[in-house]
Order: sequence, then C-alpha cells, then structure tokens
Amino acid sequence: MWSVTTLQIGYPGRSTHHGTLGWSTIGLARGPGGRIALLDTGGFAARRVIARGLAAQGLSPADVTDLLLTHLHHDHMINWPMFGSATIHAPRAEMAWALAQPDGHESLCETALRALSTCPRLRLFDPGEEVLPGVATAEYPGHTPHHVAFTLAGDPPTLFSADIAKNRIELLTGEADMTLDAERHRDSIARLRAAWAALPGAVLMPGHDAPMLLDPEGKPRPLRPLEAGIEAWFGASLAEMTRFSLVP
Repeated sequence: MWSVTTLQIGYPGRSTHHGTLGWSTIGLARGPGGRIALLDTGGFAARRVIARGLAAQGLSPADVTDLLLTHLHHDHMINWPMFGSATIHAPRAEMAWALAQPDGHESLCETALRALSTCPRLRLFDPGEEVLPGVATAEYPGHTPHHVAFTLAGDPPTLFSADIAKNRIELLTGEADMTLDAERHRDSIARLRAAWAALPGAVLMPGHDAPMLLDPEGKPRPLRPLEAGIEAWFGASLAEMTRFSLVP
C-alpha cells in the first residue's frame, strides 16, 4: 500500500511575457519495503522546493529510491540528477520519441534527456506494466505521444495523471490547451475520467493543479487551495518587497 503527499502543487496558468511557467505537481510516495518514490520531478526552479519538502518529511534526496516519470517534458523530468541512488522509471516509447526530436524543441531539454538515456539507473517500461509493487501504468496519448499515468494502490488510491488533463478545466471540458493530437487527447481525458470514477475515493493529482476528489455529482473538487505568488523589487531597497498573489 502506498501513501502519497504533495511536494509541490502544480499551477494552472502560463506566463504572458516570459515563456511557460513549468510549475508542475511533484508527488512524494511511501510504499512497501521502505520505498520512497517521487512522482515526476518538477522544473529546474523546483530544486529548493524539493529539498525543503523532503527535509520537512525527515528525508533527503539520497533517501529517494525511485523516480516515476509520466512524460519527458523538461518541467516534469529535469531534476532526476538530484537523486543519485534512485532507479528512474520512464516510458520506453516516450523516451524513443523524445530522443528523436530535433535540438531546440520548446518542451524538451535535450542535454538532460541524453544524459538520462545513458544513465545506468534508468529502467524503461511499457504501458500496462506494474513498475513497482502496487504501482500500475497506463498510456494516455495527446499531450505527448506516450504520456502515462501511475495508479498507486493505497487508502485512498492515488491516480497521478500529470498532463493528461493538466487542471480542473481540462477535466471538466475534455479539451486540452497543449496537445500534439487533439482528438486522441480528448479520448485520453475521457478515459482518465472513467478510470478515476472506477476507483471510489481515489485522489487524482493533475500536473498543474491541486489534488482532487470526485464529488457526489462526479465533478472534480480540489482537496487544498492553490498557493502561488511572486515577490518583486519595485521600491528603493532590497528590503522593500511587493508581493503579488497568483490565486483568486
């Protein structure tokens, strides 16, 4: 049985002037045999967040035994080098697709990908495999061609879906903002909703929103409020900070 908490809550938005935010959900899972797994690893700027979050749980990066990667966009995989003792589980077909893309891809970090592809701790898996005891996988194409979700057995069970449906709006509407194949993506979101409904009491963790439960009407209900803000220097000294909240 697995117990899953959130190290970083994803954010359902994008920057207007400075590229994508890449603020994605990172899950921390404790499982059988003392396993400590991270579900995705966030973007580069999340390194301090990860270290602080692990420390608050009495852990360090060296204690992490497994990394479970849903797909290989930079904001979900780039921090794998932080975890020198971890086995890294990545979808085989997703890795092949990512490595075949030309340098300069807007969502892939080619240097991190190439290094990962030759890492001796990398374990490639195929959809449908149980990558760890109690951790099932399924493929949901659209956002990338071979994006996967992880279902972790527990009380409650957890469905870590990342960018299949990045946020509550995509879950409700069935439409995705970023996709390589809109039709297949719509089908993937519908299948994800069905898989979620088939797991009574399951927590769904989307890639760019708070963890959620299905309410009695079958609608996603966030389990915790979003947290996001920016502090900026617009005064006369470094001590003068202006704080902007990025949540309603």
